[in-house]
Amino acid sequence: MEKYDYIVIGSGPAGQRAAIQAAKLGKTVLLIEQLFRIGGHCVHTGTIPSKTLREAVLYLSGWRQRGFYGRSYRVKERITADDLMQRLDITIRHEIEVLQHKLHRNYVTTIAGRAVFDSPHRLRIQTAEDDARIVHGDVILIATGSRPLRPANVPFDGVHVVDSDEILRMQDLPRNVVIVGAGVIGMEYASIFNALDIHVTVVDGRNEILGFLDREIVDEFVHHLRDRGVALRLGETVDTVEMVERNNVRVNLLSGKRLRADMVLFASGRCANTDTLRLDNAGLTTDDKGRLRVDECFRTEVEHIYAAGDVIGFPALASTSMEQGRQAACHAFNGPLIGENKCASPYGIYAVPEMSVVGKTEEELRAEKIPYESGIARFRETSRGQILGLREGLLKLLFHLEDRRLLGVHIVGEGATELVHIGQAVLAHEGKLEFFVNAVFNYPTLAEAYKVAALDAYNKM
Repeated sequence: MEKYDYIVIGSGPAGQRAAIQAAKLGKTVLLIEQLFRIGGHCVHTGTIPSKTLREAVLYLSGWRQRGFYGRSYRVKERITADDLMQRLDITIRHEIEVLQHKLHRNYVTTIAGRAVFDSPHRLRIQTAEDDARIVHGDVILIATGSRPLRPANVPFDGVHVVDSDEILRMQDLPRNVVIVGAGVIGMEYASIFNALDIHVTVVDGRNEILGFLDREIVDEFVHHLRDRGVALRLGETVDTVEMVERNNVRVNLLSGKRLRADMVLFASGRCANTDTLRLDNAGLTTDDKGRLRVDECFRTEVEHIYAAGDVIGFPALASTSMEQGRQAACHAFNGPLIGENKCASPYGIYAVPEMSVVGKTEEELRAEKIPYESGIARFRETSRGQILGLREGLLKLLFHLEDRRLLGVHIVGEGATELVHIGQAVLAHEGKLEFFVNAVFNYPTLAEAYKVAALDAYNKM
């Protein structure tokens, strides 16, 4: 039986970082991946593919130039699914090469196969050659990720009725699409399809979308979607889905409404990939979505078994999963955590336009009775915004009314997921309004919006 100091199950963001961190601490590390391709769902069906698809759509559709040349502007007149998939294949291939090189350089052993627990320290790995390898791990990390929820009453066929994994294998672009679920994944795909001038209808049982975001940011985003023709059917629940003539799909809502589409995308939640691990043999239990409970050090109820990433639930982001994996490995082997992490994690939504936030929302500040003032800058008011032809986008800063500390940063628009890190750094160091007012930003840049927003708040104060 092979023995390792550290065994990681899953090669997604959490698994990669944990394996490399443990290897850098001088431990023998085994990384197990059942997909037979390094990278996990993040690289093959999740974060990297969907963001690559977004970039391909924005380029080929000429989206970023339409502010100058009008809505009819295109880089390529007839965009096909093959056009999008070619860029997807190139990006994924390069990403896998980079990951494999990192693991090889750090002497991480990798095995392609499906792992199950025989006991708390022992795993059985079923490989493609049908061999069963038994391995022992002093410490084990579960980082197996998640998959889309697939309601039993929905006739998924991988072509006309698909989940968020299957959408990346589409052969033809639909003329119209119904998206069930107005969460992050649903809204990202809704805006991406809409940028291709595909008619989109979004259905969700909730009365508002993206409830964890600042309402003003969401309102701005929704305004742009509706202006571009996206239909939002909120407060509506899907009853049945059925195929009709000419390969059309009909979505019947409980209210009696009927929606027709070439394709229906279900993006209504995810569940953790833990059901095949035989966790009972390790003494572990999960919730109804397969998620594991962990403490602040990402340790499960079994002392030597850790979990990180989507398998522990919210926020289930690639960025936070990477850090969770690294911290789990450091805790397991008393590695350096390089000081206390007081930095709030940003949240990025790669819709069109992008949204990104860090810190408190106005709704949270009002609920906590914290006195605050807001400052807003619209991208079209900046010189860089005019150069880029931006007609949408805003940056909002929230400051404490008494000591002027920065409390929150909320951005919707071009480059939001990059711009947010300026605010994140200031927030982590308890910076104040004066920093933005006195700072000199490169000109012309979108980052200048920080100064404009801070001056707006200062004038209100």
